[in-house]
Amino acid sequence: MCGICGLVGQVGQEDEAVLTRMMRRLEHRGPDENGKHREPGIRLGMQRLRVIDPQGGHQPISNETGTVWVVMNGEIYNYRELRRELIDKGHRFTTNCDTEVLVHLYEQEGEAGVQRLRGMFAYAIWDRERRRLLLVRDRLGIKPLYYAWVPSSSGDGPALAFASELPSLLEAIPSRSVDPSAVAQYLSLLYVPGPGTMYEGIRQLQPGAWLKVEGGKVETGCYYHPSAALPTCAAISHGRESVAETEERFLALLKDTVQAHLVSDVPLGLFLSGGLDSGAILAMMRLVTDGPIKSFSIGYGSPVDRSYNELDAARLMADRFGAEHTEERLTPDVVTLLPKIVTAMGEPFGDSSAIPTYLVSAVARRSVTVALSGIGGDELFGGYPRYLGMRAAARYALVPAVVRGWVGTWVAPLLREGVGGRDQLGRLKRFLRDGRLELSEQYRQWITFLPSEWRGSALTEDCLAAGEPDATARSYQALFERWPVPDPSDRAMGLDLQTYLPDDLLRMGDRLSMAHSLELRVPFCDHELLAFACSLPPPVRFDGWTLKGFMRKSLRRLLPPSIVSAPKRGFQVPLARWLREDLREMVGDLLSDEAVRRRGYVKPEYVRWLLQAHRTGRRNLADQIFALLVLELWHQQIAAR
Repeated sequence: MCGICGLVGQVGQEDEAVLTRMMRRLEHRGPDENGKHREPGIRLGMQRLRVIDPQGGHQPISNETGTVWVVMNGEIYNYRELRRELIDKGHRFTTNCDTEVLVHLYEQEGEAGVQRLRGMFAYAIWDRERRRLLLVRDRLGIKPLYYAWVPSSSGDGPALAFASELPSLLEAIPSRSVDPSAVAQYLSLLYVPGPGTMYEGIRQLQPGAWLKVEGGKVETGCYYHPSAALPTCAAISHGRESVAETEERFLALLKDTVQAHLVSDVPLGLFLSGGLDSGAILAMMRLVTDGPIKSFSIGYGSPVDRSYNELDAARLMADRFGAEHTEERLTPDVVTLLPKIVTAMGEPFGDSSAIPTYLVSAVARRSVTVALSGIGGDELFGGYPRYLGMRAAARYALVPAVVRGWVGTWVAPLLREGVGGRDQLGRLKRFLRDGRLELSEQYRQWITFLPSEWRGSALTEDCLAAGEPDATARSYQALFERWPVPDPSDRAMGLDLQTYLPDDLLRMGDRLSMAHSLELRVPFCDHELLAFACSLPPPVRFDGWTLKGFMRKSLRRLLPPSIVSAPKRGFQVPLARWLREDLREMVGDLLSDEAVRRRGYVKPEYVRWLLQAHRTGRRNLADQIFALLVLELWHQQIAAR
């Protein structure tokens, strides 16, 4: 695991200092060593966390003649097989690390070599003879990569700068401005969706995409899309395989995937929440290794917050599979903790799951350098209630329009108002209220934290004028509609695979683990496992109307019944109480009328309404308040630099 950065184009000698500053901002991603490659027109830099071939594997790495150079952030899990194949074809290796495979694979197969990789990665290849820089990001966006055109210190023209994290890239940009449309997107989704960022002119390389700079021209393309697996549906879809046979095939594939993710030359462990996903990974880890397995769980020590703990379930799993379990009960000082998390993310991020992710990463790093996580299991195997909601919505759409109109007008208002994915009554109210909308629009409304009817009273004229929330809505609806399977639950999952998974969950997992110099691996985001999951027909995936029904049935022989049958809980924190109590003073200071007016994104009266309604308990508006709090902290800590 590393942090990478660089500049290409009209790069002068003076840009050496820029590269050094960019690398310093990535030291947490790779504290063990650093490296540079410099030649006319190119600067490559990296910070390395030693995981594979700790004594060798120094980056940047070149081919035998020094004409091709590479820096990589991530891991290639099938590098040993590729290495043997390339050696048989005459390539000479000088290390035993996975990064060197990229150089020789590029020599052998060119840009198409990425199709051979199984792993998580963002890498940059410099081809001296072609004067070409190639940037590539892994299929699902596990590893990040940002880029922007910047003025060169030589004054001869612009250069393309890239980096693993935004704060590093900003070191190459002398002046930047916040994009107000990105602020509106953030307040709606709690993250800024790719390929945009909070800054005008700064972009993310999309999952499964590449960018090439050659001859002063820039070209981008896509080598992978999650829907690519759909045409090769499983035999069960065509009646050639029983459900029991499909279950056996799933378990074999999951076992193979977890085994591939265990390749490491340093200590490795597991985030064990007590849920189905991490439990499945632990079971497979035990099947493929007789050695010690380290697992890590956190809970809350305060008596009023213990209902958020899953420590008993995690302990049960650890005992079942003989894991060396570390369990910590914490009473977090969220006033001190929150600014650290904002700094670690480097960009506004309003998902409060960031808090436990940051804490468990700190606990794990005391013992291991690499940890596995269950991120992705819900998106692949149907773990969110909203997926069943879409199936119900499709059936509800068959009810005569006049009846749906009556329900939306007279029944829905009787339910308590709520906004945000965690509010069950609010979700039901929106389901009944939005029953007359297209399914794609219903789903978008369900996942937003700033409903369209709030925008006029919430956003200032400047934010409204940006208009991007409408563009984002159209984009999300298009992704939903274009998913090449008609079932609405499949389409909802397809949308999440392209948006929520990379831009929320994987972004959070990467930044907050790397803040502690911990490499996080996510077996459920393996593209081969994804291909299998996409092939499951919805009735099989949900086993009728059960979240993760297929996965639960498949694992019933391996996991305790209490784990298999337990409802989904998620990585939750007592955010509503914290905002009323522990964070109340901070909220009052950072979201005062003066502070809100100074930023100019939302109207002070809207913020006052949020705070009053939440503090009195009339509504749970914790997510909206937390998003604004994080936005202001980000402005003070990062944007102002």
